Amino acid sequence: MTPSSDARFPPAAIVGGDVAVAHRMNRLNRGCAVAFSLGGSLFALGAVLAQLGVGSLATVNITYLVGGFFFSLGGYLLIVLVGNVTRDERAPGEVERMRWWSFQPHQRGWQSAAVLFAGTLLFAVSLVAAFAEGLTPRQSNGWIWLPDITGCVCFLVSGHLALLEVCDGRVGTRIHDLGWWVVAVNQLGSVLFFLAGIAAFTRPATSTALDVGLVNWGTFAGAVCFAVGGVMQMFDKPTPTRTVVRPTP
Repeated sequence: MTPSSDARFPPAAIVGGDVAVAHRMNRLNRGCAVAFSLGGSLFALGAVLAQLGVGSLATVNITYLVGGFFFSLGGYLLIVLVGNVTRDERAPGEVERMRWWSFQPHQRGWQSAAVLFAGTLLFAVSLVAAFAEGLTPRQSNGWIWLPDITGCVCFLVSGHLALLEVCDGRVGTRIHDLGWWVVAVNQLGSVLFFLAGIAAFTRPATSTALDVGLVNWGTFAGAVCFAVGGVMQMFDKPTPTRTVVRPTP
């Protein structure tokens, strides 16, 4: 997900401060994109290792855990990016200070980023719990499956909000808009993650997942979508959605 890039700097507003802010946002966007690309790539690798039975369970879990770290990092950077898109009034040439956190519940882009970040944190709980040994099916579903599926729901909600953001309040298609493609590909990844999450439920009678193949291949395909979405995001440069220049006295 990327902030809406429909609004551009007004020509009169491209002064020193605006250029500096634009460079800052581009760096944040690249960092966010790289984090999601790495997270998606590592999740895809972990799924392949699990499906093919290559390496130990610890190796698979560590691969997922590191991938989850990059997902969380990308989610946080996205909140920072969205928080720095909307700027307060300032004098021409004045560089606004960096916002490392913001609370903008009425901004749909911020809502999407915040829900996505919450989802990555729920994934982190699940990934850490996966290292526990000797869990009963009930404990496994409570500590691993429940945070995982809840995180998947967060990803779906975040993707829906992002689609509303890039389509001006309603879900639609904008095939000529790179930002829309980033959101659409990520939302496809969220759907695949959700299907894999459902299949990961542990059956009490057998202590096995509902469908191990769907868990692994659904995770792999969804992770590839996020990795591809991250690469595309690198080329979707964000710009402020509102630029207000305060006149000098």
